[in-house]
Amino acid sequence: MPLRNRRAAALPAKLSRSWLLVNAAKPEDFAPGLASEADSVIFDLEAAVPEEHKEQARANVVDALSSGMTAWVRISATTTDHWAEDLEALKDLEGVRGVILAETEEPEQVTFTAMRLRAGTPVIALLESALGVENATAVARAPGTFRLAFGTNDFRKDVGVGDDPIAMAYARSRLVIASRVGGLPGAIDGPPGNTDGEDAVAETSGLTNTMGMTGRLVLSRDQVDWVNKALSPSEDEVKWAHDLLDQHAAGAAVGDGSYLPRLLRARKIADLADSYGLWNA
Repeated sequence: MPLRNRRAAALPAKLSRSWLLVNAAKPEDFAPGLASEADSVIFDLEAAVPEEHKEQARANVVDALSSGMTAWVRISATTTDHWAEDLEALKDLEGVRGVILAETEEPEQVTFTAMRLRAGTPVIALLESALGVENATAVARAPGTFRLAFGTNDFRKDVGVGDDPIAMAYARSRLVIASRVGGLPGAIDGPPGNTDGEDAVAETSGLTNTMGMTGRLVLSRDQVDWVNKALSPSEDEVKWAHDLLDQHAAGAAVGDGSYLPRLLRARKIADLADSYGLWNA
């Protein structure tokens, strides 16, 4: 049985940048996904799986997570019969790192989901509608919520807006602010287009970063490295942090009132860069 990428396996999910979705109806893709550089891997029982393949996909996930693999699982919405069936199948599996709850709109949906899983299993609330985004703060504060994620494509269908950054800025900001109010790690943005190349992924992931979101769903293994790079401290930021921390360690004068905030920022960059294997690269 192939092992999870060790760097990614050791990374706390609160710091995960890339969240790779793998179709649960295609178990041949499980091992390559887990061996990739994706910080977190999600076996997808929901949108990627046609209705007639749901039962087999669920069996695929149970088999994998009972045989040494570990992954997150995207489960169906609480409004479907599949929600209870997904949770019943997952509740005793050691390999479940957490679940992504599709179509979250109310805080109770997260809490009821968490109650059906092993104690402490994290739940990421995937907000995909106007109501979900409007209730983002309440969902972020709900018992069981670990992070918020943005289902951009379904949100656009629900609201009728285009993919222009300005049209989506309000919704992204709602998730970012709600995450802060709820004391959660940074929000997770929706995925790039499945066929987007490096330049397009870098550009849109830069927007993700600018908006204050710290993770991103990914549909293709080819895009994982590009998302990771865009959501990591840049080379310039790492160099700046190195220089400032070296100067501080050497006893540099404190200077003006901006010194301590800059020192705190340098330490945060250093911690993140170290977590992502970039600090001493």
